[in-house]
Amino acid sequence: MKVLDLQTEVFCISWCPEPNNKRVRPLAKVSSLVNLISPSKNGAVRRFGQTIQSISLRGDSKSPGMSLRASSKTAGPTPTKRRNSTLWSETLDVHQKSTFSTKEIKRQEAIYELYRGEQDLIEDLQLARKAYHDPMLKLSIMTEEELAHIFGDLDAYIPLHEDLLMKLTQGTGPDGTVAQIGQIVTDWLPGLNAYKDYCSNQLAAKALLDKKKQDKRVQDFLQRCLESPFSRKLDLWSFLDIPRSRLVKYPLLLREILRHTPSDHPDVANLEKAISIIQDILSSINVRKGESECQYYIDKLEYLDDKQRDPLIDNCKTLLCHGELRNKSGLRLHVFLFSELLVLTRPVTRNERSCFQVYRQPIPVRDLALEDLQDGEIRMGGSFRGAFTNGEKAKNVFRVSSSDPTHGHSHTLHVNDVYHKQQWLNCLRTAITQLQGAPPTCMYFNVTMCC
Repeated sequence: MKVLDLQTEVFCISWCPEPNNKRVRPLAKVSSLVNLISPSKNGAVRRFGQTIQSISLRGDSKSPGMSLRASSKTAGPTPTKRRNSTLWSETLDVHQKSTFSTKEIKRQEAIYELYRGEQDLIEDLQLARKAYHDPMLKLSIMTEEELAHIFGDLDAYIPLHEDLLMKLTQGTGPDGTVAQIGQIVTDWLPGLNAYKDYCSNQLAAKALLDKKKQDKRVQDFLQRCLESPFSRKLDLWSFLDIPRSRLVKYPLLLREILRHTPSDHPDVANLEKAISIIQDILSSINVRKGESECQYYIDKLEYLDDKQRDPLIDNCKTLLCHGELRNKSGLRLHVFLFSELLVLTRPVTRNERSCFQVYRQPIPVRDLALEDLQDGEIRMGGSFRGAFTNGEKAKNVFRVSSSDPTHGHSHTLHVNDVYHKQQWLNCLRTAITQLQGAPPTCMYFNVTMCC
C-alpha cells in the first residue's frame, strides 16, 4: 500500500536519500516515488518526502571558497568513487579553530553541508548526462524521445544550483565563514519551482525505464555502468531521483542552520522566511505530483464494459492510496482508493502494456461502508497459496460495501499484516469522513499519494 502525504510540516520521502557512498534503506512507512513508483506488492505504506527524516547531516572537506580551488580531478582509472567526508572545522588549524565558538563552528558546518550538497548535486546531474544519456543516444540503445521522457530537463537545472554556489562563495569571508546566508537562500529558493514538471513526470519516467530494462542492450549497458567506479554502485534511477531527494532535504538543512544561529543574529528572520518558502514549494510540487500520479493510474484502468466506468472517475484528482490485497476467494486484486471512488482491479497485460482491469463495479466513496473484521471472525473460502488452508479463519481482514442497495456487491479483503491493515483503515476512514461528513473514528493522515 502506498500513501502520499500532502502539506506535511516535514516532507519525508521514500523515494531514497541523496546518493552517497552507501545505499540507504528507506523507512518502511509511507511513497514518490523507486519501489514507491512501482505498484506495491506487499502493502508497504510510503509518502512523498519520507526518508528526509532519516537523513543525517554530513560534512565534507574545505570551505566554499577553498573547495572551488580543489575541484580538479586527476584522470585515469580509479577505484569506486567516494565522496569527501571532511568537516568544515577540520580544514582549520588549531589557532583558527580557537577563534570560533562551538555554536559558530556548528553553524558553519551546517552552511557548508548545504554548499557541498549543491556541489554533489551538480556533479551527479552532469554525470547522468555524460555517462548515461549521451552514450545511450550515440549507441542507439534508446531513442531521443525515450531518453527525453526518462531524463527530462536535468541539464536545465545545473545553472540554478551553480547560481547558489556562486552566491555562497561570494558571501564567504577571508576566514572561510559565511556571515549571513538567510537573504541568499530566500532570494534563491523560488527558482526551485522549476522542478514541478520533473517531479510530476517521475512515475511515468520510472515506468518507461523499467520497461526498457527488458531490452538486453539496455540491461547490459546499465549493468556495465553499475560496475564502473563512477557509479558509486548506484543504478541509473538513483541518479535520476537525486533532484527529488535533494528538494526534500532543504527544510532539514535550513532548520539545522537556524538551530545553530544565535537568536539575535540578523539571519534568524530570513532563515525562518526561507523555511516557509521551501515548505510552500514542496507542498505545491507534492500536489502537482499527486495529480499527475492519479491521472497516470486512471489512464491504466481497463473496463470490461461501459457500465463499469463511473463518471466520478473524471472528478478524481487525488489518489489517496493503492496496493495489492486479496479477496475472500484468494484472488489477487490491486485496489485504488481515489478521492471520489474505490476501484478494485486485476493486474493484466495487454499488448505488452501493463494495465488494471476493473473488477466488479467501482464504489463511490460517498456510498462507501467500511467494516473492521476481527481476527477469526470469518473463514476465507479459498487458499491464499499457502497463507492459510481452505476454510481457515482469517486474520487482518476488513470488508467494504456500498450503502446503495442497487450496487449489490461487498468485498472482504485480506491484508498481509496488522500494520498495513490499519493503514488501509485509516485511509478509507479519512476518505469517508471527508466526503460523507461522518465524525472521525480514528487518527488519520492527510493523504494524497500512493500506498
